[in-house]
Amino acid sequence: MVANQEIDQKILEKYRWSAATIFSGTIDAGGYKQYIFPLLFFKRISDVYDEEFEKALAESDREMEYVAFAKNHPFQISESGRWQEVRETKVTIGQALQPIMPAIEQVNPETLQGIFGDASWTNKDRLFDGHTL
Repeated sequence: MVANQEIDQKILEKYRWSAATIFSGTIDAGGYKQYIFPLLFFKRISDVYDEEFEKALAESDREMEYVAFAKNHPFQISESGRWQEVRETKVTIGQALQPIMPAIEQVNPETLQGIFGDASWTNKDRLFDGHTL
């Protein structure tokens, strides 16, 4: 998607409803937030990181050393720990997610320690693990 392109509200609602429907069949209402909130937050910080990355590239005339400076990113995320990497996972999405969130917390201890909770992303009894993200 192009950065300046707006998402049609109806399309956004359709995807959000599809995600909610998938989760609601396998997760009780009380446990729902244990999975949804961390996913939403992970998606958001990943998007912000990507936006900041592109902005820093443009500001620096594509100087990668400048782009890597921590001051360009309020949150640090590894290349393999971004939303797009998880999005490209075809199966065992839970296994892909399991190490990412603690790794993000670990490299951002003052701001994100414990923020993702302790959801078991590999518990297939509670979380469908097909390609649905």
